[in-house]
Amino acid sequence: MEAYDHLQWMERAITRAQEAAEAGEVPVGAVLVDASGNLLSEDRNRTIQLIDPTGHAEILTLRRASREIGNYRLLNTTLYVTVEPCVMCMGAIVHARVARVVFGAPDPKWGAAGSLYDLSADERLNHRVEVIPGICEDRCRDLMKAFFKERRKRRSDNSFHPEQNARHRE
Repeated sequence: MEAYDHLQWMERAITRAQEAAEAGEVPVGAVLVDASGNLLSEDRNRTIQLIDPTGHAEILTLRRASREIGNYRLLNTTLYVTVEPCVMCMGAIVHARVARVVFGAPDPKWGAAGSLYDLSADERLNHRVEVIPGICEDRCRDLMKAFFKERRKRRSDNSFHPEQNARHRE
């Protein structure tokens, strides 16, 4: 794949991440394409909306693509994601046999594609994932920073925030 392709698909993932932020979700977007560069699926974080701790953009994108092609193996695919995948997501990526992960911003607190852990290259696992970090890194990082800055501001203002929604219903 050419660098241009990476930028094109990352732009699409950033759009999904912006949608997540607008919905009050952590702004992460993901896009999965096949070896020919065809879109298989895309999604955004929906943990709050779905009331599901596994509702990460990567997981939802992998699930949708698997249903679309009728196979849980997503061979020869590339996953574009705005932030480095966490351990849960990298585990799913390895299990699905995704060939490549292209991400924007590293995640030093949760990242499992080289920052905190590196499941992509762990020789104890039966699949290796090529990782291409840093595509549109500044934009992806700035999106996260702006989201959490606004969230902290709302908390300090005692404003309502989405994750309280579930607690209010109990």
